Amino acid sequence: MRQQMPERIPGGGVDLSHLAARAQQPAQGSAPAGAPGGGQVVDIPAVVFDLTDATFEQAMQLSSVVPVVIDLWAEWCQPCKTLSPVLEKVTRQSAGQLVLAKVDVDANPGLAQAFQAQSIPTIVALVGGRPVPLFQGAVPEAQVREVFVQLLQLAAEQGVTGRVSAPDLDGEAPTDAEAPAEPEVPEAHKPALEALERGDYAAAAAAYHDVLAKSPRDAEAKAALAQVTLLLRLQGATAEDIRSAAADRPADIEAQLAVADLDLSGGHVEDALLRLLELFAERTDADERSAIRERLLDYFEVVGTADPRVVAARGRLASLLY
Repeated sequence: MRQQMPERIPGGGVDLSHLAARAQQPAQGSAPAGAPGGGQVVDIPAVVFDLTDATFEQAMQLSSVVPVVIDLWAEWCQPCKTLSPVLEKVTRQSAGQLVLAKVDVDANPGLAQAFQAQSIPTIVALVGGRPVPLFQGAVPEAQVREVFVQLLQLAAEQGVTGRVSAPDLDGEAPTDAEAPAEPEVPEAHKPALEALERGDYAAAAAAYHDVLAKSPRDAEAKAALAQVTLLLRLQGATAEDIRSAAADRPADIEAQLAVADLDLSGGHVEDALLRLLELFAERTDADERSAIRERLLDYFEVVGTADPRVVAARGRLASLLY
């Protein structure tokens, strides 16, 4: 795992050493220092839970008992919607050997920045208070299970061998009548989602184009296509290369658009929208302004047309146009 997992996150690990030091202090009911997991069983409300900037310390403490997998996601992120149910399923089947903490990057920018989330979904873990990079993007269930096995092996090496007990573990889960129903995937969308799971963004984009050719008003497919197209534009490029190109070539419109793509993919919605609006206001070339406007319209679809940030940006764009 020490060789495989970091390769999936450009830029290396996450520097949270100042927080990790605090995690060495055992939480109430946790194992003594020097024996992080200790084989103990801890009762918690749920193995899948939301994590915020304010509750991060609790996750740090829990990571001395079991690995805490962290899912950095956003409501507008289509691959996140593909991956999250898989993560939740595998976590609930883990017999309490690990937990899943879900971080909405829009609501918790501090955590997104701390974990250097260059795009989402980004999956990391905490083991004994220390960050472990796992992977980025939607991956198949088999790969998620393989990564979790490797994570538990690493945790065992670090002495984190406890378990948690919670009502939402498989075998202790709520009845079907109480469990929320998972949204049904439209049949026409399945080829695109299967391509996303394989990491084949080009095939996913082609599949969504096919959906829209037959159903031009399919809002979900339109938003998903904008998201997949964003991922395609970023594929194969590193954050460092993108930012360096933009700094070296301020007049290059494509370089500037790429930085905005990077901001959006990392959950920095306001930064991406503001960057393009300022760029639109600066440029006078009609073709460049058209390219910026089209990219903004794509972003509106990715984030969601009802999002307050999109509403504000749309109003600003209208004022610049007219």
